[in-house]
Amino acid sequence: MPNDDDMSIDDALVEPDHTLDDLIHTADLDALIRMIDDRCSTRDWPGLLRVRDRSRRAVETGRQLWPAATLAEYRLALLAPPRFVGAVLDESDGLSGRFTIGPLTEVAAQHHTWAELAPHLDRGPRAAFVAHERLLRGEQLPADLASELPPVLDLPDVIAAWEPDYPRATYSDVGGEFDRPPLPEPREPVPITAADRGETTEVLDDDDVELAVGQLVEPWTASSNGRVEVVCVEGDAADAIAALGVRSARWCELSSDQALAWVAWAGASGGAHGRRRGAASGRFGVWWLLAALGQLDEFPPSTDELGELTDQLRWWRWDANEPEIGWQLQLAIEDTDDGTAWAIVARDDA
Repeated sequence: MPNDDDMSIDDALVEPDHTLDDLIHTADLDALIRMIDDRCSTRDWPGLLRVRDRSRRAVETGRQLWPAATLAEYRLALLAPPRFVGAVLDESDGLSGRFTIGPLTEVAAQHHTWAELAPHLDRGPRAAFVAHERLLRGEQLPADLASELPPVLDLPDVIAAWEPDYPRATYSDVGGEFDRPPLPEPREPVPITAADRGETTEVLDDDDVELAVGQLVEPWTASSNGRVEVVCVEGDAADAIAALGVRSARWCELSSDQALAWVAWAGASGGAHGRRRGAASGRFGVWWLLAALGQLDEFPPSTDELGELTDQLRWWRWDANEPEIGWQLQLAIEDTDDGTAWAIVARDDA
């Protein structure tokens, strides 16, 4: 019998495993979870892959063992050698990662380099996401990689000087941490208490920015309890906040790095109940929002265009003195060149 290092993925799946089969037959989910822990401890990756495969197929006999299958494939993506990671990221497997706490492409990128994973990945959308996740974790990607992968994100495979330090998830055996980047607390009162402020401001239609923000936090609204509102005005940032109907608020100015990191965090998040999309999707949300704010027609815009745009935008964090609960993105943005401003409020309470 071949050892684990020589065993092919197909051989690993069909290898006799009577203890596992007995647990599948009795639908003993607790024992399956303990088996997953044991096989991770002993680095029995072929055995762990069998747990994933046979727990998933148990549904054919009416046994609902998807929690075991989900945990097994999550642990494989996080901890296993690259060839087993490739097995759970198989492009033909439409079920892989459906119920995991984060996309397996992001999970796999935490401990595995692109160079290690590349020989084991199909050149499809999942591979493209893995590559972008590795880019955000500081790996320099091969210069010709874009020609090998589908343009699912259509973003450069280098980080531009104007881009923020993108917030990254931290996955462990038992879960993940998706911390919001640190932000200053809003303190200064916004001068929007006058009755006529906001009522005399011209509100402009800006479907592009509304669409970009809606896409950014789509899991918050489609898969959770969130709400989002965007307004564009001819005026300053305080006018934009007032146009939301706010009559008393606090704010503080953010650097572009702070603001864009917050935007990226929101775009990567699943909100209270939605599924996390990953840091690569957060970066895409930053680019889309900036392109919409700058009314740039082509996507992706050039990095130079966006760099110039970030120089002319000012950003504020604001709130209406409400408690900070759950997930939120409350930004005011002002274009200093053309006198236009936007206010965004997106909230998804836990």
